[in-house]
Amino acid sequence: MSVLCYNKGCGQRFDPENNPDDVCVYHPGVPVFHDALKGWSCCKRRTTDFSDFLSIVGCTKGPHNQEKPPEPVKPEVKSSGEKKDVDDQKPKFNEYIISAPKPQEAIRRPSPDEATVRLQQKVSDSLKQALAKLKLTENSEETKDDDCDEVKIGTACKNGGCTKSFDGPSSNSDVCSYHPGVPIFHEGMKYWSCCKRKTSDFNTFLSQEGCIKGTHMWRKKDTDKKVAPCRFDWHQTGSQVIISIYAKNAIPELSYVDANSTTLNVHVVFEGEKEFEQQISLWGVIDVSKSLVNMMAAKIEVAMKKSEAMSWARLDLPAPTPAAKEQEPEEEAEDEDSED
Repeated sequence: MSVLCYNKGCGQRFDPENNPDDVCVYHPGVPVFHDALKGWSCCKRRTTDFSDFLSIVGCTKGPHNQEKPPEPVKPEVKSSGEKKDVDDQKPKFNEYIISAPKPQEAIRRPSPDEATVRLQQKVSDSLKQALAKLKLTENSEETKDDDCDEVKIGTACKNGGCTKSFDGPSSNSDVCSYHPGVPIFHEGMKYWSCCKRKTSDFNTFLSQEGCIKGTHMWRKKDTDKKVAPCRFDWHQTGSQVIISIYAKNAIPELSYVDANSTTLNVHVVFEGEKEFEQQISLWGVIDVSKSLVNMMAAKIEVAMKKSEAMSWARLDLPAPTPAAKEQEPEEEAEDEDSED
């Protein structure tokens, strides 16, 4: 009976009674995600595309491994005295509370429905040089592709979650089990947006079988743009709020940021075929006329001028929760029943 191999980067099934010392090709290191680049600590190859990362061939050979790695162990808290020890392990920082806008200030908040304005773009020299070099590379690759349209043996399937490789024409008839969604990493949990089978173990995440079946995709579709997640964060100064979007080689002609005083609409096309969109209801109010977009080779910065010199508690304004209002009629009905 076949069992699943838990070596990182393998994810194949094998027969425990037939397990040679060099049958498994895997990564002995750990996954590394830094500045939009993805790779393994044991080898030097890096990529910005998650599907390419999953298809990176292992750098070490050995036998398959059927032992599932243990789940991360959280520190137990049994008494108040031990709780203090756990708290001591947490990073130290100075806590401070920023109050939300007062009701009278909220009245003066501009309407989110006001007309948006396209923010001015400033393209850096580093991005211009990177795009020019990328264009030359694409032209040379297109020439090579025209000369040879055959799929090479060992080419990995580009569908998310599929671990199969091209072994010949017979591979075209094989059924492909893959994930049509995108990978999501949030608060230590890892899962695909299409099926949301959450796990904290990265190797278990890689070995999750696809939720739909179809045909293998040995080449990427250059005609269709791919919606891709982008890591982004923000910081603030006394007069500005700056959002950093880590999209490499963004195309200025196809990318834009529309904004009004309280809303931001971000649309970025990067690396030729990927799209990132984000709509943000801002916590505070900005001066659109003094805000701009700085486009660089490795990231995009949206520098927004604050209308008032005050600290923002967060970047986005939380959505209103109508749950409290919905409970009021039920409470009144209960009171009437008690009177009867």
